[in-house]
Amino acid sequence: MTGAQTPPSFQLAYVPGVTPAKWVRIWHERLPDVPLSLVQVAAADACGVLRDGGADAAFVRLPVDGTDLSAIPLYTETTVVVVPKDHVVAAVDELSPAELADEIVLHPLDDTLDWERRPGQPAKDRPATTADAIELVAAGVGLLVVPQSLARLHHRKDLTYRPLTDAPQSRVALSWPQEKTTDLVEDFIGIVRGRTVNSTRGRTQAAAQQPKKAKRPEGEGARHKPRGGKPAARSAGGSPRGGSGGRPGTGGKSPKGSKGNKGNKAGKPRRRS
Repeated sequence: MTGAQTPPSFQLAYVPGVTPAKWVRIWHERLPDVPLSLVQVAAADACGVLRDGGADAAFVRLPVDGTDLSAIPLYTETTVVVVPKDHVVAAVDELSPAELADEIVLHPLDDTLDWERRPGQPAKDRPATTADAIELVAAGVGLLVVPQSLARLHHRKDLTYRPLTDAPQSRVALSWPQEKTTDLVEDFIGIVRGRTVNSTRGRTQAAAQQPKKAKRPEGEGARHKPRGGKPAARSAGGSPRGGSGGRPGTGGKSPKGSKGNKGNKAGKPRRRS
């Protein structure tokens, strides 16, 4: 519709290995009227997608190049080596880079680890992607070192992985363009950081959209006061004070000669001396 305001929406990019499901679920609970779209991007392309406006925020792998992007580090992943299940490495709980010295270690072009010196022997050619490298490992061509989430993402029944000590690790962060820190970005930051709906930091529409309690109609459920004063107080027996609290027709007094409270006899009052 011409001139109509575009309804709000949120685009979230994420790199392979990151699972944003829990944060997306909370978003839908808190902002049900704002659609969230997921966009999977290669790790090397994530920053470019943010700069080009392809996403409002993104889960990326650090480091983030440039100063125009803000980033909140979230967690650090364990580095593992992917091997065939029948490989000798599968028999140990963990290993060091030195123990891979005689092995061919594949180095895909989309590698996310920052190595000063890669372990093992280099393959003749570099696989284009981590997925291609996984296929080569399954074929017995070599081994692969990756963040644990990527090993899980490309899981195969004939492969396994073991932690690699003294190796670089991948850190995952939430990033967004610094000059485009919108209200919706603040909302998502609050969700990722675990803020509650009632947190004073980070705007949320959920609290604003909660329906207010309807006011009770005037006089409904209220005790009506008689004109000119307070309602008549009632005695313990439920009768108004000064009314007939005794037998009917006696005006609240016990009949002459009847007994009052236990232990007290009816009679004339004592004469004061």
